Amino acid sequence: MASVKRVSITRDMNANIRLIITLFLATSLILPSCAQKAEKVAEVKKLKVVTTLFPLYDFAKTIGGKNVEVTLLLPPGVEPHSYEPKPADILKIHEADLFVYTGRFMEPWVEDILKGIRSQRLLIIDSSRGVMLMEEKAERHEHRSGIDPHIWLDLSNAEKMVDNILDGMTRKDPANTAFYQNNAEEYKKKLEVLDRRFKNLFPTCKKKIFVHGGHSSFGYFAKRYHLRYLSAYKGFSPDAEPAARDMVGLTRKIKEYGLMHIYYEELVTPKVAETIARETGSKLLMLHAAHNITREDIEKGITFLSLMERNEENLKIGLQCQ
Repeated sequence: MASVKRVSITRDMNANIRLIITLFLATSLILPSCAQKAEKVAEVKKLKVVTTLFPLYDFAKTIGGKNVEVTLLLPPGVEPHSYEPKPADILKIHEADLFVYTGRFMEPWVEDILKGIRSQRLLIIDSSRGVMLMEEKAERHEHRSGIDPHIWLDLSNAEKMVDNILDGMTRKDPANTAFYQNNAEEYKKKLEVLDRRFKNLFPTCKKKIFVHGGHSSFGYFAKRYHLRYLSAYKGFSPDAEPAARDMVGLTRKIKEYGLMHIYYEELVTPKVAETIARETGSKLLMLHAAHNITREDIEKGITFLSLMERNEENLKIGLQCQ
């Protein structure tokens, strides 16, 4: 009888072991599938954000962190004033959750493109909302006027742009509002620190004027920090060549104010700045307006803040700061 019971118990144990092994194997097959599905769900949940210029790209990546997939429309090294979107770029905008642009004066092509997009999920963010736009009038060209689109170079405007991007992300993904808000606040603190550094720096400088051999892009920056700014070009696009009399005027100003440096812009051959430098004996320094960056800079992990810190160092030299 005892032998029969032992046989019965052994059979039951074997049956249980087989059941456990079967369940284990089944679970091991199911779990990877569940994990893969979870990964796919996580990927789907990422906000797809498309931006036009590098500052917007950098702001969006910083605010969105792991929850966003950010695309910069401008190819690396391309000067934005001559950029025209291709069909593939329009498709990227159509498939996005969020499209962020600077404003109609910086990207005049946006309005026509958006008229043709019929995406129900796309939220469009004009990052210039709430910014006081500045009409540019050059000292040497009183007839010249226009809305200056380079709003991000006033760091108080950059903060407003961050707020506008934050608003878009929280509207599209309210479940992660606290995450986005925390990232935005931390980033704005960094902008404020740099803004204070600029404000404290420039009163210590011997010179309060800088000459730029590029197109007119630093008007907001100069106004924010009470500096005089002279540009070689008659407007906001680097396509038009400066007139000979403008070159002569800049040469005279450099000599008159005893400036030892002239600035050139990124992504454009600095032939104008080089010509003036030869005439005046001044040296060249870059002043980066941060519209876009090169592939090399992307690989180095260059950010908007690091570009502005580069500008800080070069302005210290050119303005002869203590």
